[in-house]
Amino acid sequence: MFQVLAVALAAWIAAENSHADAIDDWHNDAPGHTRRISASDLPAPYATASSGNAPTIVRQPSAAHLAVPRGFAVEAFATGLQGPRRVRVAPNGDIFVAETKAGRVRVLRSAAGAQKPSQTQIFASGLDRPFGMAFYPLGPQPQWLYIATNNQVLRFAYHPGDVQALGAAEIIVARLTESTMGHSTRDIVFSADGSRMFVSVGSGSNVAEGEPRKTMPEIHDWEAAHGLGAAWAGEANRADVLVFDPDGKVPARIFATGIRNCVGLTVQPNSGALWCTTNERDGLGDELVPDYTTPVREGAFYGWPWYYLGSHEDPRHAGERPDLAGKVTVPEVLFQAHSASITLAFYEATSGDAAFPREYLGDAFVAMHGSWNRSHRTGYKVVRVRLNDGAPTGEYEDFLTGFVVDDHHVWGRPVGVAVAQDGALLVSDDASNTLWRVTPVK
Repeated sequence: MFQVLAVALAAWIAAENSHADAIDDWHNDAPGHTRRISASDLPAPYATASSGNAPTIVRQPSAAHLAVPRGFAVEAFATGLQGPRRVRVAPNGDIFVAETKAGRVRVLRSAAGAQKPSQTQIFASGLDRPFGMAFYPLGPQPQWLYIATNNQVLRFAYHPGDVQALGAAEIIVARLTESTMGHSTRDIVFSADGSRMFVSVGSGSNVAEGEPRKTMPEIHDWEAAHGLGAAWAGEANRADVLVFDPDGKVPARIFATGIRNCVGLTVQPNSGALWCTTNERDGLGDELVPDYTTPVREGAFYGWPWYYLGSHEDPRHAGERPDLAGKVTVPEVLFQAHSASITLAFYEATSGDAAFPREYLGDAFVAMHGSWNRSHRTGYKVVRVRLNDGAPTGEYEDFLTGFVVDDHHVWGRPVGVAVAQDGALLVSDDASNTLWRVTPVK
């Protein structure tokens, strides 16, 4: 009997080790675990079947605990929120949270170093899926809070310390696109000099299925007005980053194209470079196409829908755009496919009770909402993106893990990341409706 049990146990251990060696999924996640994915190492399309593998969201089990690197602690800062998504910290330290499905923006106020907010207030409500938020002008005395909704950009008069909008919204951009189906998260940031307003608009579809064909002369005319690789028809002004003046009076221009769903926009503090954190397409298998975060070059084309990660042609558009081969800009940091990378925050805090060790300065944190379309679950965590003198190395490492219960159940889904005034890392989680706070142990 004991011999049979021993053999069974050995077989189970061997199977677990074999799983870890053969499949890189949530089982291998742990703070410090590092990955680097290269565009030259991708499998062929359809090497594995496309999967529909949405998780069942459950309450946090009593035995489930979040994991952070040694020397850090994580705790629930605010609970009972309603689908918290994008997080922005005001110049005075107030924390603004977009509760997208509820159609509102909430303000949390706390003293530096406090473990819980001392005040919570709805700043504005009745909004159409608000997501992106930005204070303007840049600096300690903004006069406006801009909010990107599903198809508009609004702004509210704002003075530091306001926890409730004192007047009606002003419409800055009345219509971002002609179509509103598909991806609805719009993010917004201002250039480092405050002269330009960037708005990200995700695609309306997975890979522009059924988009009508154009002749090469028609494509040439279209791209002359919209940019290299710009999609048309129902995808016009989508899967890209748009740029406006801060008052929205100058018509939209396309800053960069072919970015399927740039959920999170961020400006790198020292360089002023615009970064996108992107969800790539589905349906090509477990390992395709990697999600990514990258600096975004003006005028660049990132492939969607015809190509991905350079000259890899999407087989669903085979032969349609040979003119774009060799013209696709490759993103700089690739994530496991279907991880659903959402937002990015650069870590720049050099003071404060919760400031991280100096080795974290200049690096970035990315929230991953987690896969629903991969046979082996990935994401559901926050990762640290490594940079060297401001340039990404291509590596990223797990930082905050533990939201997955098993292959079928999860209890948390990170969305927003931001750095609090005291240096703590804030992480919104729209499954447990919690805002988490990560701090170093002093």
